[in-house]
Amino acid sequence: MKKWDLRGKRTLVTGGTKGIGKAIAEEFLELGAEVMIVARNAKEVGELVRLWQAEGRAVTGLAGDVSVEADRRRIGAAVEERWGALDVLVNNVGTNIRKKVVEYEPAEYLQIFDVNLFAAVELCRLCYPYLLKGTGASVVNVASVAGSVDVGSGAPYGMTKAALIQLTRNLAVEWARFGIRVNAVSPWYTDTPLVEKVLQQPERFQRIIDRTLLNRVAQAEEVAAAAAFLAMDRASYITGQNIVVDGGMAAKGI
Repeated sequence: MKKWDLRGKRTLVTGGTKGIGKAIAEEFLELGAEVMIVARNAKEVGELVRLWQAEGRAVTGLAGDVSVEADRRRIGAAVEERWGALDVLVNNVGTNIRKKVVEYEPAEYLQIFDVNLFAAVELCRLCYPYLLKGTGASVVNVASVAGSVDVGSGAPYGMTKAALIQLTRNLAVEWARFGIRVNAVSPWYTDTPLVEKVLQQPERFQRIIDRTLLNRVAQAEEVAAAAAFLAMDRASYITGQNIVVDGGMAAKGI
């Protein structure tokens, strides 16, 4: 497994205190990366950073809302101050409100777009000059199978994830000549706080399991492993791809 690591990779992970984001940050740290996590809750960021630092990890954190321009500017300033360059950007943060299309208030679906899509676009734009200075630089966008098929998550969520997958392809084309790779991972239902209430519904849970070849939901660490591989130099010929982490869901018909 020589060189299958992320040693020295300067990495920014959004939504890094819970679920898939936390698992990604932890995986990257274990593989030798230097990580900066961003999340809205300052207490959670501080506690997690102190825990990992006590373990000897190269980690810092910043409390901020990636959907707010002023906070994004603070994120950029923190990257500038700590590294002046960036090797990996992980756009992980996400939210959802599950309703039928006709039931949404405009403010609700705009919130989903702001957090899931527009924040990722703006962070890519913000981090672009730092990625140019990075070594083997890449972006990993955390999308969802909801961006490809309906999974009962609500239309706005699926729309934002579909757009994030397309953003991945477009940026891969635009940035290839600069040596910046851009890829996405699309998880199926994963055991995280975001879907906790869904997985607690027996009938819904059974429908999910019945659809999944591996007969279980994913663990956040399994999605993190895919993200880590895409960020490795070993994945240097992979760009513009959407890696589906779905336990075989998409392969199953009836």
